Amino acid sequence: MGTQPIVEPDRAPKAEPVVGPVVEPTVDVDRSDAEYRSWLKEAVRKVQADANRSADTHLLRFPLPAEWGIDLYLKDESTHPTGSLKHRLARSLFLYGLCNGWIRPGKPVIEASSGSTAVSEAYFAQLVGVPFVAVMAKSTSQAKIDLIEFHGGECHLVDRSDEVYEASARLAEETGGHYMDQFTYAERATDWRGNNNIAESIFAQLRLEPHPEPAWIVATAGTGGTSATIARYVHYMQFDTRICVADPENSCFFDGWVRHDPDAVCGSGSRIEGIGRPRMEPSFVPGAIDRMMKVPDAASIAAVRVLDGVLGRKAGASTGTGLWSALRIVAEMRAAGECGSVVTLICDPGDRYLDKYYADEWLAGERIDIAPHRAALESFLAGGAWTG
Repeated sequence: MGTQPIVEPDRAPKAEPVVGPVVEPTVDVDRSDAEYRSWLKEAVRKVQADANRSADTHLLRFPLPAEWGIDLYLKDESTHPTGSLKHRLARSLFLYGLCNGWIRPGKPVIEASSGSTAVSEAYFAQLVGVPFVAVMAKSTSQAKIDLIEFHGGECHLVDRSDEVYEASARLAEETGGHYMDQFTYAERATDWRGNNNIAESIFAQLRLEPHPEPAWIVATAGTGGTSATIARYVHYMQFDTRICVADPENSCFFDGWVRHDPDAVCGSGSRIEGIGRPRMEPSFVPGAIDRMMKVPDAASIAAVRVLDGVLGRKAGASTGTGLWSALRIVAEMRAAGECGSVVTLICDPGDRYLDKYYADEWLAGERIDIAPHRAALESFLAGGAWTG
């Protein structure tokens, strides 16, 4: 055997390096939370079950002389479980907040409200088991405060209505809760294409009436979400129905709409609870509506007093704001020899305001004289001309 060559370790043949793409490591953060998802599923089920249990609200006829050929209807939203139009909104806002992952177990929901939305949101917060805090002006009726507390909510009162936004945001930050912010999300939380929203319900209930496609639907605006939902649905379904929004005193919606001014503000809060705002709210969609009316507070209150006499139903003054405007439109149609139908809303029950809009002492304190407006309405309904 021959001698084998000695290969020194540092001189051994080396393999050529393999050149290829550099693979960066994948950064993977998994925040799956089985316990939270189980809670979320049950919370959404409870909210949807509430809707399933609730029958639709009634569409009432307001009696007008038959020879006029005009029908006036009131969609009675006061029959919801929490007694107002805002029950629909609160349900939509809770589903929106839950499905976006904003509402969490044990964390409070905070809302800026003039009362009725807070009553309904307190109900849904209690339903899914989260704390609720309503931020409202001190002028809010005691009956609404009592209802919020009845449903397990807490009330945080501020001096002026324009202070509710900042106070709500601050409370949410301090508590780690969710600021629901109805004034921003009302118009987007509701499915305006259908899904038994208020507009779809109105048209379904009118289907067998003499004039199933109303000439006008009159709404009032607090967030603007209801008028936006109705207007979008009408446009989507290609109806000829026009939309009128009635605005009370001490609200900027009318002025902002007339002047095309998204920054319009006013210096004091509305005396008509539930509607009117000191600023143009994000959920108010000016381009979707056809007409606005600025209604004196005395006319709004006179209208609900007349409604009580005609139908035996007490309603909040926001209903009167819409009813006054609807009757004004009826008078226009009659003067023009037009037949058709008009729809407006009963927004909430009057028993929340017995110490305000139904109390002559409160009217005197506010220097509101409803007598001329009431006389004008009663004269018109008796067959006379419109003088309001």
